[in-house]
Amino acid sequence: MTDNRTLPAFTLADPTGNEHRFPSGRHALIAFVKEDCPTCNVAMPVIDALFKAYGDTVDFFVAGQTIEGNEKLAEVHNLAGPILDDSALKVAFEYDIDTVPTLYWANSKGEMIGEVIGFVRDEWQALDAEISKVTGSAPAVVDWPSLPEWRPGCGSLSVDPVIADRLRAEASNSPLRARSIDIAPADDEFEFMFDQGFTDGLPVVPPTPERVIRMLSGTKRDAQDIVAQMPPNMGDVTVEKIAINAVMAGCKPEYMPVLIAGIEAICTDEFNIHGVMATTMGAAPVMVINGPIRHKLDMNMKLGALGQGNRANATMGRALRLIVRNVGGAEPGGTERSTLGNPMKFTMCFPEWEERSNWDPLHVERGFEPEDSVLTVFAMTSGPTLIVDQDSREASQIAGSMAMSLESVFHPKAHRVGIDTLLVVCPEHVDTLSRGNYSKADLRRQIQAVTARPLRELIADENSGVGLKQEVADTMAAEKLDRMAPKFASEDFVHIVVAGSDAGKFSGAFHGWASGEIGSMPVSRKIEDG
Repeated sequence: MTDNRTLPAFTLADPTGNEHRFPSGRHALIAFVKEDCPTCNVAMPVIDALFKAYGDTVDFFVAGQTIEGNEKLAEVHNLAGPILDDSALKVAFEYDIDTVPTLYWANSKGEMIGEVIGFVRDEWQALDAEISKVTGSAPAVVDWPSLPEWRPGCGSLSVDPVIADRLRAEASNSPLRARSIDIAPADDEFEFMFDQGFTDGLPVVPPTPERVIRMLSGTKRDAQDIVAQMPPNMGDVTVEKIAINAVMAGCKPEYMPVLIAGIEAICTDEFNIHGVMATTMGAAPVMVINGPIRHKLDMNMKLGALGQGNRANATMGRALRLIVRNVGGAEPGGTERSTLGNPMKFTMCFPEWEERSNWDPLHVERGFEPEDSVLTVFAMTSGPTLIVDQDSREASQIAGSMAMSLESVFHPKAHRVGIDTLLVVCPEHVDTLSRGNYSKADLRRQIQAVTARPLRELIADENSGVGLKQEVADTMAAEKLDRMAPKFASEDFVHIVVAGSDAGKFSGAFHGWASGEIGSMPVSRKIEDG
């Protein structure tokens, strides 16, 4: 019955306010109990008998878990010794108590000699004999045969999920380092968040320590790991700060790996989040999720996939933007200078319905394995712009309709543009394209073919100043002006995914921002599990 593990020191007060400190230089018996536990009520008369037998030579620390419960235990069992107040549950948490009753028998140095969990009559009787031997006192007066041979213990309040999160947040080894803000009891916490500018204009969930601790359970990363530096203020985005903003956005803990991958992606030079948020064009990141995690998080890739109603879709996109705002400092009127803005600045995150077509999904096209979970971010300025075609029955017609709709990207006269465009093909359109054996590559080629226009049709005129300038056209030979210019500088600028309801011949397109070194390029990151 030896262990020699040093038990944590503590101080607890009795009902009169006197403090009891462990260790004190004497042997000690520590008991964790709670009033509403039937097994604790079986054990209390035994604990009382032990106190009466050894209280002069052994320190007793009977730690109760609620003030009212402690009073009831003392009254019902007419206890000779006090029940100490552990209603804050800090000592039970420090001792990692799962079950009450739990007893520790410790030597004068505070080292554990033995431990008893629940109520097993033989173990309690052996403990009595051990204390009697050590102290030289007569055994406690207990009618052992009248007691049950065995009773299971009850769950300690310190392991209640809600309470445990608070205790972890308050513990000396808590992973939390962010500044805590106290508000007056009469203040409305939701209004306070608005007043402090922590929101995107919609209410946010107050990031209490308990909620942040719970959010951190969704990742194995250390809370103080720096994931990236967020422009424009170049704030360190720690895992903890991601968790704080995830709480505010309404996320679940299991969303954390996606958010970590998202932050890694948007903080690359290639994606250029500072430029995306600062441009007057009103760009915003769009997240597309591929791989098994779509199902694990119960994301919506079907009816209404690009709209409201799904927690994972909505809150992950929102959390990403709150991090850009609250850690990076990109706020409207500050470094964010969008002329009109767009609803995607609240959120835009959705998964590809990979199973709905025989095409390679986006992440496979971008070099990942089918079984990988992958996040891809795009900088988009508008969308989804609806592409309505309920009449075409041939694959080439559907592809042509999509091509004609995409001519509006930036401006119908803007051709050979290096603009990443995200085309979301609905299932009914996929079916038509599949019947014509169209692959994603075929669709891209048809888009380029249908949108090709002779340069002379793209000259700026009295109807629009956009296009090839007349003074430049005047220097060009006729055969050069007859040269065909497709919409996009390359097929690589057209990114294709599948999503949406099985019913409805309505696809959509997100129009991109400037691409390349002066703009933003799509970035993909593998989503690590936890």
